Amino acid sequence: MTMEHIFDDVYFMRKALQEAEIAFEKGEIPVGAVIVIDNKIIARGYNLTETLNDVTAHAEMQAITAAANFLGGKYLKNCTLYVTLEPCQMCAGALYWSQISKIVYGARDPERGCINLKTKLHPKTKIKGGVLAEETSDLLKRFFIMKRNLN
Repeated sequence: MTMEHIFDDVYFMRKALQEAEIAFEKGEIPVGAVIVIDNKIIARGYNLTETLNDVTAHAEMQAITAAANFLGGKYLKNCTLYVTLEPCQMCAGALYWSQISKIVYGARDPERGCINLKTKLHPKTKIKGGVLAEETSDLLKRFFIMKRNLN
């Protein structure tokens, strides 16, 4: 088994899923993200909108900020974002400005996701969806079932 095989999209999406599980445990919508460069995770994030009382505190936004701080610059060229849910319009806009090279997401968000809303990404940004989609979607479904049962 080569090193490249170990560090594939599934491996990094599992790391993003671990971040989503932290959000779940904190009562946040369970979305998690990691940003990778050269097969190394340089940033992690999960939803903190409830904790911070901030509608912009999405997992992607947390990860973008952490990655920019790590790199010492605002551009995320040669970086890949792994996120458990298709980015929303706001996050896609931030990713556009960051010039991130690739976005890999798990579950689709047909209502609020950037694809159906036709949000433009940076021309050099590649996007791939459906990685561990069932697992990422199941976590979201469990969260919303739990929330409905508590209310």
